[in-house]
Amino acid sequence: MRFLAITTLVVAALTTVPAHADTLREITTKGIIMSVQGTDIDVTYTPDGKFTALDGQITGAWRIDGDKLCTSSNFDPNETCTAFPVDKKSGDSFEMSGPQGVATITIK
Repeated sequence: MRFLAITTLVVAALTTVPAHADTLREITTKGIIMSVQGTDIDVTYTPDGKFTALDGQITGAWRIDGDKLCTSSNFDPNETCTAFPVDKKSGDSFEMSGPQGVATITIK
């Protein structure tokens, strides 16, 4: 359960440099694999503004607000908006830091 809570916080609270809309489109159309504490977490986004992670244990809503991806989930109903690196595409990986540490994000 602690791992799930940490993962949820990392998903919701990642921060980095300002994003480019193309990166956010890649993320929300292809999804991501987030590696946290040695575990790969598949995050899938759907066109209707929903997402799932950890085999459906985490569900939530997403939206794009300018250069940020905003999410809320069943574990944290408070919306959190996060900027992602510029010009990333399918297959690219990058690290992002949050209050619980560093996660490696790979766009599917």
